[in-house]
Amino acid sequence: MRRFARVITISTVSCTLLLGALASADATYPGTNGRIAFQMDFGLGAEIYTIMPSGLGIKQITDVHGSAESPDWSPDGTRIAFQITDHGVWIVNRDGSDLHRVVASGFQPAFTPDGTHLVYGCGDCAGGQGIFLMKADGSNAPGIRLTTNPSGYEGDTNPEVSPDGQTVTFVRMKVEGELQALFAVNIDATNVRKLVPYRFNVFIKHDWAPDGGHIVLTSPIKGQANVYTIAPDGSDRVQVTHVLPDWGAIAGSYSPNGRWIAFRWENSSIGVYRLAKMRPNGNHRSIITTAPIGERFADWGTPAS
Repeated sequence: MRRFARVITISTVSCTLLLGALASADATYPGTNGRIAFQMDFGLGAEIYTIMPSGLGIKQITDVHGSAESPDWSPDGTRIAFQITDHGVWIVNRDGSDLHRVVASGFQPAFTPDGTHLVYGCGDCAGGQGIFLMKADGSNAPGIRLTTNPSGYEGDTNPEVSPDGQTVTFVRMKVEGELQALFAVNIDATNVRKLVPYRFNVFIKHDWAPDGGHIVLTSPIKGQANVYTIAPDGSDRVQVTHVLPDWGAIAGSYSPNGRWIAFRWENSSIGVYRLAKMRPNGNHRSIITTAPIGERFADWGTPAS
């Protein structure tokens, strides 16, 4: 059914990955900055890659039948959880070894801060679509239900756990790609609340700062995709990027030391896609790497302990 995962170094020429300077999850846990994981699709289905924040040492981690998407680093930097579209939730070691499926039905997993559990979305679980919490080895799948997607809505997706392990944020879709709001629920499945209203149409990918003080997200509310940060209760919304016409800035992940945000800076009309980093206030922006396709769902991990 699948090919074994392997690690391969991708040459600058073969993938047209360039270094330069830019003029412009799943929750990240406190620690030293390691490699950044992301997905790219060269036309045969997405695969998971990792790269150093300097832009050096890109590696392909997965080689699967299907599409490997939504990578999320374990807190100790040893494993990556991800989905294979229509084939459930999987985990792989940081070097591409020990690829195995955790649960057959699920998507967009994220580790809890202690690394023992995963939160994920399930569309085929009894009781309807929603967010679940299960052991990281899948032994109690589907696990504990945290949310139930309301009837008539598109779904709850992309859960992320706060660094203190007490809150799970997720995107609830009324109409996919058109009406999407950021919600939160306590880890014990109580107190579902809205943090960012539907009119902001937040993008699916968001991330917690390692100190738990902010959440980074993306909204096209002003006509173009820009990066914003908010407080955990939805207050103190700050626009971090201000892109030019035809460009977009899409949030990825905080760095484990909290001093950077990885994001995608792109102009799809001319085919320019850049994985970049900036300070949480939007300053000191620089390119990590440039590719002919989008480096999506970036998640910044720690070095393996």
